[in-house]
Amino acid sequence: MITIAPVKQGLHKEIDSIAPDKSISHRCAMFALLADSPSIVRNYLLAQDTLHTLEIAKKLGLKVTELGEKGDFIFTPPSKITEPDSVLDCGNAGTAMRLYTGLLSAQNGYFVLSGDKYLHARPMNRVIKPLQSIGAQIYSRNGGYAPLSVVGRELLGFNFTSEIASAQVKSALILAALFAKDSSVYSEREHTRDHTERMLCGMGAEITRDSTQALSTIHITPLVRKLKPLDIVIPADPSSAFFFALAAAITPDSSVLLKNVLLNPTRIEAFKVLESMGAIVEYHHTECAYEEVGDIYVQSAPLRAVAISENISWLIDELPALAIAFCFANGRSEVSNAKELRVKECDRIHAVISNLKALGITCEEKDDGFIIEGLGDTLLEKTAQKSPKVDSSNIPIFATAKNVDCHATAHAVSRNDRDNSLCEKVDSSVVLRSFGDHRIAMSFAIMGLRLGAVIDDEECISVSFPNFLEILREMTEVRLLD
Repeated sequence: MITIAPVKQGLHKEIDSIAPDKSISHRCAMFALLADSPSIVRNYLLAQDTLHTLEIAKKLGLKVTELGEKGDFIFTPPSKITEPDSVLDCGNAGTAMRLYTGLLSAQNGYFVLSGDKYLHARPMNRVIKPLQSIGAQIYSRNGGYAPLSVVGRELLGFNFTSEIASAQVKSALILAALFAKDSSVYSEREHTRDHTERMLCGMGAEITRDSTQALSTIHITPLVRKLKPLDIVIPADPSSAFFFALAAAITPDSSVLLKNVLLNPTRIEAFKVLESMGAIVEYHHTECAYEEVGDIYVQSAPLRAVAISENISWLIDELPALAIAFCFANGRSEVSNAKELRVKECDRIHAVISNLKALGITCEEKDDGFIIEGLGDTLLEKTAQKSPKVDSSNIPIFATAKNVDCHATAHAVSRNDRDNSLCEKVDSSVVLRSFGDHRIAMSFAIMGLRLGAVIDDEECISVSFPNFLEILREMTEVRLLD
């Protein structure tokens, strides 16, 4: 259990230690297996999910050599993927299980993919069924749940249209298609996150995209030779960076500069939503190799309510954090077409709404999203009028002691000491539930910067962002309780 104390004045920080991108880290370990020579991968995410992916790659024959810096590796591929002599443990990583299912379904051998209790509760038929339709031999528990048994074999080419906007489903089928007998076509009604296509194309795979008004269509040609190796420095994860963008947006007189962040257009939609709510957001591109990379600057301003129903797959991971922003906006915000939230690490719709209701915030759970009545923040309006825009090229850094009352906790801070009327309308002394979900825990931890918070479990945070609490401690007091 942890407590987060509310800050006493504005936050101004430059952060260059955001966790490396989780999606790209997963794919580096997997795709290095397909290369014709060693890959150099720097700044690999050393978190539970991605370490499980890396351990599986090693069991499949990848040789991993550490370089001088933490997270820097040489990945030497095997001559061919080898059949392991034990279960492949995905931990909590849905990306690992779904993408490896696609890749291994087209490899000779017998493979068993397992995970923790949370992963075993997540549906896998969205990957299993389309793979089975092209000849994959996959067995599951209870009609579509892990553990999964995969008997690799030669697969057919396919022409498949997905009804689910999921980058994991798309990636699984692309990996299978690379080893199919004939060329394949994958179509999606919404352009989902495209790291798999970008990285594989950069390694020499023949993958092209055509788009019409109704469909985005990907053409995959089977490999006739191994891929070129990777040479990549993994940028900061925008989904992780967004938590501190949220911190700046909801805290009066605050700004943050987030360094070396992945700027793939399918990954920064949540920042675009925050901008549409009134926050000041700027993007400074610095380089472009496999992916676009740069810095993101965010400054607080009065927030207004929004309705979100499009490009949901581009911000599905950030919706719990956006729900926190909605609480500090003026008006009624609504999310629709986000039923995918129900099958993430937990039912994130229920998790968000149950915690907000426990705090006394007016909100409503929908089948495919939620509605939140923002309480507004008159203090943000006042500070925005008197605070000039901060130059993002020379952002000031203030010591932690200036920002927080180091003796305050979520239980002990008096409401009379808090700096806005919003605090009088919520009960921040309740224990909030993480539901074993890293993004739920981190979202409500950021809310704690304004209201104080007590969260039942912080261990799940290490799944994707091991140094999250370390950065948070630079802003406020965070106490671990027995």
